[in-house]
Amino acid sequence: MPGPLHGFRVVDLTSMISGPLATMILADQGAEVIKVENPDGGDHTRAQNNRRGGFSAGFLNNNRNKRCVALDLREPAAKEVLRRLVATADVFVQNFRPGVAERMGFGEEALRAIKPDLVYVSICGFGDSGPYVGKPVYDPLIQGVSGLASIQAGSDTERPRLVRTIVPDKMTAITASQAITAALLARERTGQGQHVRLSMLDAVVAFLWASDMGSQTFVGEDIPQQEAASFIDLIYQTQTDYISAAVQSNKEWLALTRALGKPEWLDDPRFKTPALRGKNINDRLRLTQEVLLTRPAAEWLERLEAEGVPCAPVLTRTAMIENAQVRANEIVVEYEHGEAGRVRQARPAARFSATPAEIRHGGRALGADTDAVLAELGYSADEIAALRGAVPAG
Repeated sequence: MPGPLHGFRVVDLTSMISGPLATMILADQGAEVIKVENPDGGDHTRAQNNRRGGFSAGFLNNNRNKRCVALDLREPAAKEVLRRLVATADVFVQNFRPGVAERMGFGEEALRAIKPDLVYVSICGFGDSGPYVGKPVYDPLIQGVSGLASIQAGSDTERPRLVRTIVPDKMTAITASQAITAALLARERTGQGQHVRLSMLDAVVAFLWASDMGSQTFVGEDIPQQEAASFIDLIYQTQTDYISAAVQSNKEWLALTRALGKPEWLDDPRFKTPALRGKNINDRLRLTQEVLLTRPAAEWLERLEAEGVPCAPVLTRTAMIENAQVRANEIVVEYEHGEAGRVRQARPAARFSATPAEIRHGGRALGADTDAVLAELGYSADEIAALRGAVPAG
């Protein structure tokens, strides 16, 4: 049974992470995604290190299940190919800086004249207007402007710190994939396409507000300086490995004191109530760490689990792959890539009972599907041969 988006065609002019990951999510869920790249190198991630068989891991991990077409869109003949491709599409996605697509001749107005019900998607860094609209954008800039780096520091008075993974790019991708699906649902009901605009800054600020912007929520109130409840996190060192344990309710606090063999903490005036335990969080976490240093991780996890304390091992990336829970859920899968050999990736995260998402094939070579797609668009073999000056053969 095909995935839930089977039958929808997406023309993808994006590169790097935010756009390609968004369209890969759609491809995993069954959409036909045609990735259009410049024949002079293609997507920038193709050139990244950590590579085998001519493919970088960065490209493979954001571009599986897509067909790849190479078009030099400076050439009139290649532009005509793209127009014919758009005429067959349901979705068009680009992540150029604002104004670039219009200058290339592929803005919303131009493409809607070709396909009136097209879902046109623009992804950018800072938005369509404002003083930052023309700035080049990378993930650290969005972490800085959004407040994420300040939140990661633990306090507004501490040195801001970057999250050591590209949260803005990936959060934008997930938001874009959901928005595209919503726009397709609206089109099914109304028959009308629309323009979906999304900036990385929008995506991250919305992401942060759910849990990190309480002091900024009530308009008209004095906003206190954001202070850290504690600079001690919930990662604990044991005699062997690291673990994490977290308690919120009274029931869990009682369970923790039993697991750690510290009943006297129940009579400590600093920890009598949840409010006091929050106020004295540094003392509480420091005492917890001192106890956990006395035994191996496996023993502590067994004791904590037996008492019902939320806990888990803290794993390295390699250890995560072999973790029993990860293996039981088959989260990480392996398959053969024709050029890159056997590769390992995370499976599509959402599981559909009737229309399962799947990895049909790995990322394709630059222009690998050009001739096949041109033929599907009605180009003859002679016409394809004539186009090869502007459209490299697959």
